[in-house]
Amino acid sequence: MSLAEDFQKNIEQQHLFPQNSLLLLAVSGGVDSVVLCELCYRSNYNFVIAHCNFQLRGEESYRDENFVRTLGDRYQKPVLVNAFDTRHYAHQHKVSVQVAARELRYNWFYDLLLKEKHDENKIDANGASTLPANPGFLLTAHHADDNIETVLMNFFKGTGIAGLRGILAKQGKLIRPLLPFRKEQLLAFAREQQLGWVEDSSNLTEKYSRNYFRQQLLPLVQKLYPQAESNMLDNIERFKDAELLYRQAIAIHKKKLLEHKGNEIHIPVLKLQQAEPLRTVVYEIVKEYGFTSQQLGDIISLLHAGSGKYVQSASHRVIRNRNWLVIAPIANEASQFVLVEEGERDVKCNNFQLRFSRVDAVDMPAGIPADRNIAFLDHRNIRYPLIVRKWKAGDYFYPLGMKKKKKLARFFIDQKLSKTEKENIWVLESDKKILWVIGHRIDERFKIKEGTNNIFKITLSNNKDIT
Repeated sequence: MSLAEDFQKNIEQQHLFPQNSLLLLAVSGGVDSVVLCELCYRSNYNFVIAHCNFQLRGEESYRDENFVRTLGDRYQKPVLVNAFDTRHYAHQHKVSVQVAARELRYNWFYDLLLKEKHDENKIDANGASTLPANPGFLLTAHHADDNIETVLMNFFKGTGIAGLRGILAKQGKLIRPLLPFRKEQLLAFAREQQLGWVEDSSNLTEKYSRNYFRQQLLPLVQKLYPQAESNMLDNIERFKDAELLYRQAIAIHKKKLLEHKGNEIHIPVLKLQQAEPLRTVVYEIVKEYGFTSQQLGDIISLLHAGSGKYVQSASHRVIRNRNWLVIAPIANEASQFVLVEEGERDVKCNNFQLRFSRVDAVDMPAGIPADRNIAFLDHRNIRYPLIVRKWKAGDYFYPLGMKKKKKLARFFIDQKLSKTEKENIWVLESDKKILWVIGHRIDERFKIKEGTNNIFKITLSNNKDIT
């Protein structure tokens, strides 16, 4: 069977995309992407060519761009070209040139896939042609040799089992239809069909990790193990199956261990201590919240720590709270302070709302309702503006029924509040005095007294984070 037949059979068997799809082909001008163009053309697929000029190799970059334009003429297909100031992007975003190039090209490719139908997709800065429709899929020319190199690099970088299963043939709209084929097959096809292509001089330098693996490491390994590359490809298929089983096992652990409470995850310590393998289970739970493998030891140590100890990522904390580990988001400081002017009726604060109203004493029911979500205060001593804010260390108030002040931190201990519960406490303040620890207790100094005629009623609603 010819490469063209194998190519089409692979797409059909793996259901990579429907026959009538409009495809966006990422074409550098190298032999791999040229073969991809030819195979798509022979398979009667409808496609558009996209080329990135990263402006990193002087005249050679423009030679590649011009060559790709000739492919558009050859196949009578639109060619989209985007020129990037890659070095500037790398400097601006503090990444390597290689990372910058990757981010730039994929951002552009996905922009082309996701543009609205009415948007104009110009072929280039000099052309006026537009695409007939949005491309449905992005095709790249990654092949089996790329996969071998990627898996080896991932192994040494320590990316775990997901890295060992290598490049996927399909990830959403990103398709890699050449993945089953070796580089030598693509070269043989290009020569047989007398296809032209361009060589990227940067592929010859060993300063890039992939080139070093390709030119130095793999040839040395093959001297010892001549079948190393074919064995690697077999291993990759086994790793894919192993990863699938791994994901299934992790899903079972998560179902047993994780309890979702609002925007927090609660994990019973005793159950987690019995999980095997513990480090792997913990890592798979916490990694999506910004925690790294280097923090695993600290997180696992929380299983034997006192209540209140925690480990923090950029966005979350893992906190030991009695018999639980709690994964909680770090609050956004910008949303922790709200001013309330006199006459305002409704104020939204974070995930809750306060409603302010006045009540005449004659309209009050006999006895003040015992509802922690409603505060009744004597309005006479209240000064505006009021402040709704998160509590802070050093805050104190006079809890209702007490003649002495108490620090909020001590009050929370008496109330047996957890660390995350304490972090979600808000207070209502007037003239530097706390009127109400919202959802918990009013201040003795502002309670309704005999002779109070002007009653200030505050109602708390949507109090998901007030506990």
